[in-house]
Amino acid sequence: MRIVRFTPGPDAGLGQDPLFGVLEDDGLISIISGDPIYSGIQKTAATIALNKVRLLAPIIPRSKVVCVGKNYADHAAEMGGVVPDEPIIFLKPNTSVIGPNDTIVWPEMSERVDHEAELAIVIGRMCKDVPKERVNDVIFGYTIANDVTARDLQKRDGQWTRAKSFDTFCPIGPWVDTDFIPGTQKITATIAGEVKQSAQISDMIFDVPTIINFVSRVMTLLPGDIILTGTPAGIGPMVAGEKATMAIEGLGELTNKLSVR
Repeated sequence: MRIVRFTPGPDAGLGQDPLFGVLEDDGLISIISGDPIYSGIQKTAATIALNKVRLLAPIIPRSKVVCVGKNYADHAAEMGGVVPDEPIIFLKPNTSVIGPNDTIVWPEMSERVDHEAELAIVIGRMCKDVPKERVNDVIFGYTIANDVTARDLQKRDGQWTRAKSFDTFCPIGPWVDTDFIPGTQKITATIAGEVKQSAQISDMIFDVPTIINFVSRVMTLLPGDIILTGTPAGIGPMVAGEKATMAIEGLGELTNKLSVR
């Protein structure tokens, strides 16, 4: 099922606080009580049409966003690096997370802001040292992410923290799909109407079980943590004021705009 987080319209009579719901096949959202990661998916009797709400980031992690770098061989090559022997991981702060149709803000200190389309894993329970054969026990679902990067700052700093940590630099959404199974689905990035990235999820060097096993051996994962699984070749600058759409077959599309400087 597809879990959404949203604010209802002013005429819906549901208040203005963010709510969670299940997006049904008929376009209605069945509202659920509480946070589905912590309280489970408990539908109420209330529903609202998808076109009557504003979708938000489906999850706001209370702890962290973990990212995997150079996890597609073609991307490692375009960055001038070799294929790593083990996952390369780094963190983005939870304050970088925004939702679908939110604006990515161009930082004053950067001259180039890049897109990176990625499959994102949402963790559903506290876990540590997860065996590969049990990773499905700790996954709540999957969503789409854009690992936005100030490329000039990444090059200048020689490391990734500042370049990837600005507020608004981690769009995710439009929902979390609890039934999605990663396979050969196509992942793409379309910038101002032009496809810039296109690959299959199965092209990843390290698959989902390997990633979760590795990351959980390094740090405890908490409910709501997000893991970005890496981006394929074709990264490049977004266009100020134009749409940037990250898409994964069977999972949907995530669209944002980059602000004008």
